[in-house]
Amino acid sequence: MALNNSYDARLVQQETAVGAGVQILLLALIGTAIGMGPAGWLTGLAFAVATWAVLSRALHRSRPRSFGAANRVTLGRAALVGGVTALVADSFQDSPPVSLFVGLTAVALILDGVDGKVARRTGTSTPLGARFDMEVDAFLILVLSVYVATAMGPWVLLIGSMRYVFVAAARVWPWLTAPLPPSTARKAVAALQGVLLLLASADLLPHVANVGVVVLALGLLAWSFGRDVLWLWRTSRVRAAAPAAAEVRELVAG
Repeated sequence: MALNNSYDARLVQQETAVGAGVQILLLALIGTAIGMGPAGWLTGLAFAVATWAVLSRALHRSRPRSFGAANRVTLGRAALVGGVTALVADSFQDSPPVSLFVGLTAVALILDGVDGKVARRTGTSTPLGARFDMEVDAFLILVLSVYVATAMGPWVLLIGSMRYVFVAAARVWPWLTAPLPPSTARKAVAALQGVLLLLASADLLPHVANVGVVVLALGLLAWSFGRDVLWLWRTSRVRAAAPAAAEVRELVAG
């Protein structure tokens, strides 16, 4: 049994290494095609190495018996996000081809709806897979907000940084870490962020319309986070009041 577990672990680690290799290959293809500068190369390589290291560590801790088809899809999305990240880093020196930027981002966004379906259909949904999917989504939104911010101003970074601010706040206020109830609205708002930011990135609309698109994205996200934070706060108050109420009932009964 120990031998089988060890063998599975090696296979899982091999898949993450292959994923890193695919990211680097995509980076090489992009770099060769557009003549990418040092900033794009270094950022893309750093993303590939960081993704491999973090994912390998998480897999080592969870020790899954297999990597899973859904995680392979997410790993493919991560490779595309790495390419988008490299293009955004390179854009500070030279604007990337719009068709390439939009194409990579659009495929990454489309595949966002695939990995979850694959996980449910194959019965391989795991907390690690869900977290991996969420982190790839969050980083893509951050990268897109950086790109749009170069044209519209630093305020756009509020979109990409909101989740990371929430995670940091949870270290100060642990009640923010409580599980949230499922919400279709939350999922819809999260999915719209990438679509709206990509629309603004493509620069197909007049500047005023692009600003309106990004303002809409920020407003929806602020509403979604605000609603969840309010629910978590109210739930924490109820949980904190429950022991005190129980003590009062015991005193009255006694």
